Amino acid sequence: MAKRWVVKPIGNKDEINSISSALNIDNALANLLVQRGIKTFDNAKSFFRPSLDDLHDPFLMKDMHDAVERLEYALSENQKILIYGDYDVDGTTSVAMVFSFLEKRHKLIEYYIPDRYGEGYGISYKAMDYAHENGFSLIIALDCGIKAEKKVVYGKKLGIDFIICDHHNPDDVIPGAVAVLDPKRPDCKYPFKELSGCGVGFKFLQAFCIKNNIPLEELFMYLDILTVSIASDIVPIVDENRILSFFGLKLLNSNPSIGLKSIMNLSGTITEMCINDIVFKIGPRINAAGRINSGNRAVELLLAGNEKEAFDFAEEINKFNTHRKDLDSSITLEALNTIKDSDILMNKKSTVLFKPEWHKGVLGIVASRLIETYYRPTVVLTQSDGILTGSARSVPGFDLYKAIDSCNEYLENFGGHMYAAGLTMKPENFEAFKDKFEKIVSETVLEEQLTPYIDIDAEINFSEINDKFFRILKQMEPFGPENMRPVFLTKNVFDFGSSRIVGKENEHLKLDLIQEDDPYNVLTGIAFGQAEHFEIINKKQPVDICYSIEENNFQGKITLQLRIRDIRIAE
Repeated sequence: MAKRWVVKPIGNKDEINSISSALNIDNALANLLVQRGIKTFDNAKSFFRPSLDDLHDPFLMKDMHDAVERLEYALSENQKILIYGDYDVDGTTSVAMVFSFLEKRHKLIEYYIPDRYGEGYGISYKAMDYAHENGFSLIIALDCGIKAEKKVVYGKKLGIDFIICDHHNPDDVIPGAVAVLDPKRPDCKYPFKELSGCGVGFKFLQAFCIKNNIPLEELFMYLDILTVSIASDIVPIVDENRILSFFGLKLLNSNPSIGLKSIMNLSGTITEMCINDIVFKIGPRINAAGRINSGNRAVELLLAGNEKEAFDFAEEINKFNTHRKDLDSSITLEALNTIKDSDILMNKKSTVLFKPEWHKGVLGIVASRLIETYYRPTVVLTQSDGILTGSARSVPGFDLYKAIDSCNEYLENFGGHMYAAGLTMKPENFEAFKDKFEKIVSETVLEEQLTPYIDIDAEINFSEINDKFFRILKQMEPFGPENMRPVFLTKNVFDFGSSRIVGKENEHLKLDLIQEDDPYNVLTGIAFGQAEHFEIINKKQPVDICYSIEENNFQGKITLQLRIRDIRIAE
């Protein structure tokens, strides 16, 4: 599918010149900073030199004082505490972090991960019955609970209090828990709204430490686990998330927890880890536990006390991940064929598919895969215990959550955010939901949102790329949403004469490129899955390329390499 190239406008020239002078960097780099809102020396200092001292005061979060006081009361009265979290990466890392921290101070504590298939997303009645039968007085709910109004009422009848730590969008009514910590509450004045669920749990523990004079270093030892949640939940890597992930990556690359070290080793991560490594290697493996077996396995891995135990859990989870990949590949292929074989489905603005045999645990991945081919809002459903259940994914710029909310008369339950959601409905409502969802999408989606695009930060020449240029680019890490790895455009480049097709299936291009006015400055590049461009490259036709710049470590020799995103014949 052809992609649109969207070049960002150049920032304010006066601001570019100012930051260029203040930092002694060239204008191309200064422009990147201005585009990211970094316009002064102090802005740049905070950006390039993050400090844990700059974390926000956790007591600015609505209900934080109540949350800490209720936890203190539970500890002083020796009450049983249940740490409850979702079965995905954000939920399991949250549970592992909070449980591990509190277990050192309180022995009457357990954790609970709901079963994806038997209980579904969020706080379950089964879990509350378990808590009641086993004498728990307090449930700390992590990465879920913001919509659990009825569950909290039920808990009160059982004599169970709730502290909710969530980061999802609330409904109009906030649950009547002892404390509801969620920066997205409309009445919450917390200055940063984009924490992960684990991040909200971290702020809760930070407040507890401050109130009880516990050195924060005891909490910072969990920054590696927290960073796995930040990366895997695709939250913006700005503000507090940038600070936390900056130091979390340092910990991951120097002294990770035993469990994370084991899964890193099994994933083949041998060089310095970045956010992308977590997203594509670590996160999917931890997620696979809840998709295929039980999220408890992921928590057990993260809490492992010795290398043998950690290796055994990691090896089991790695097998779950292999099984998960087989499942999502086969279901994706079946779903793609279903669309391809139907003129009606091919011509819709949305994709809504249902098959009762599909494995519930991989539907979110399948929805994302379908968008790679049919670039439009997508819902994929299966059947479980007589109810249709599944996942939805969106395209950039389209508010999926709002569209699903517009169809809520056909739903039993739903939750999520702008780009991803989960939903359930009765089978008899499927056709009505599908029709209304298509109607809402057709009326609100913009045509440009239905075409994949590449965001390009700036146009530069090859002559601007050198070791200093890359060194400063590298200091802009960690990259992620709202601080993505910069993508550049260079026009009128040619094959130096040694470009070739590579890969087991001859699907990639290994390129050696020059610009016309600088014929001796040869830059190497790799273009994955773009072998179809070889003919024009080989004929030395001028092409325009968009790319990011990375290090290539080959046999211990590190060189700069262009990671080419797309190629076009030059205008």
